[in-house]
Amino acid sequence: MIRRPGGRGFTLIELLVVLMIIGLFLGLVSTIAQPDERAVLRVEAERLAQLLDLAAEESRLTGSSIGWTGDGSGYRFWRVGDEAQWSEIRDSDLLRPRALPQGMTISELRVENLRPQGEMRLEFNPYGPSPAFMVEIAIGAQRYFVAGSPTGDVRAVPVEGAAHAAIALR
Repeated sequence: MIRRPGGRGFTLIELLVVLMIIGLFLGLVSTIAQPDERAVLRVEAERLAQLLDLAAEESRLTGSSIGWTGDGSGYRFWRVGDEAQWSEIRDSDLLRPRALPQGMTISELRVENLRPQGEMRLEFNPYGPSPAFMVEIAIGAQRYFVAGSPTGDVRAVPVEGAAHAAIALR
């Protein structure tokens, strides 16, 4: 007589159900833990908009020109020094050089609705109106714009609102 131990071990179906539940749980956790590209892009666009607004305001308050350059994967702020030469701002925690998250790029800059020749450079002059500009940042297929108007309004605009941002630049 062959004796079969009762109640010991698991059946194949029980093991498969447990593995399926664990797989669903891991998929859910990884989706929640990793923010989507659109949210990360929105946060970076809003940060850039606030920093550009700060740079324009600081230029007006200090009486010296402040510049912004983008190199695709990051950006820097510059200040005109005593000898009328541009120097990178390193003494400000807010206007320090910044790298964008992996995969995110600054893809385009338009100043007064024109693409600058050479490097992406935006200048804030303390005397006179701010330039109208639009900075495009992207991650994958997602796009966001940071738009500035001559009245000094700087804001992050999703790609759906790009037409409204272009109107604001005029």
